[in-house]
Amino acid sequence: MKLDYTLIGKRISRRRNALGLTQERVGELVGISTPYMSNIERAVSIPSTEVIMRLAIALDTTPDEFLVGTARQEGEEWKNVAELLRGMDEKQLTLARSFLTWLSEQTL
Repeated sequence: MKLDYTLIGKRISRRRNALGLTQERVGELVGISTPYMSNIERAVSIPSTEVIMRLAIALDTTPDEFLVGTARQEGEEWKNVAELLRGMDEKQLTLARSFLTWLSEQTL
């Protein structure tokens, strides 16, 4: 799959504007400069996976919204689960992954 960085930049810009945020503010939240933020939106610079992830967090969405143009709109429960996982240590994450793997294999 080849990524279209022009579309990715447009999606990031659209999301930022929908939230009423400036490039400067998003740059501050993500830890990048305003010129770099501008370059990402104009497809002059190609963001790393880490920067895409930080942009998704700062813009309250998922990386797939930027990368392929889809976002999880059905509900917000996945965000609640993600927040729970964020505070876990390695042992808890291992257990959570095992449980989620088992759960995904179940027919409910």
